[in-house]
Amino acid sequence: MREVIVARGHPNIRATHTTTLEVTKDRDLTLRGDCIIGVRADKSVVDLSDDLKGFLRSGYAINVEIILPDYNLRDELTAYGDPRLTFRHETDVVIRKSDFVCDRTLAIRSNKSARDIDREIVELLMDPKTEIILVLTVQNI
Repeated sequence: MREVIVARGHPNIRATHTTTLEVTKDRDLTLRGDCIIGVRADKSVVDLSDDLKGFLRSGYAINVEIILPDYNLRDELTAYGDPRLTFRHETDVVIRKSDFVCDRTLAIRSNKSARDIDREIVELLMDPKTEIILVLTVQNI
């Protein structure tokens, strides 16, 4: 089971947050959004497939590949689903290192946050022309 989210860079991307990582459908970003690694995303958690949501609510792990196709760069992380996930937020997708869950949360107990993403990728994401692709793959199904 795979799902893809496509987003873009923004001049204010810093990716310094120590516990979360986020992409958003929002077009603009302030410097306070230090967990955000992509804007103008084509999906939020509410838009993801029912199959993916079902696997995540059952506690399955997901691998998230972070790809910059124009630069042949990638990073990846692993996070986990939880029965408390609601997937109700209209604009955001958040992955957390903690066990905290809200309507924006895609997965928890991640092994990486925004700060842990390859700094070369983060630098390139400061350009609005940079495309970022997140490939979500459910593990062990």
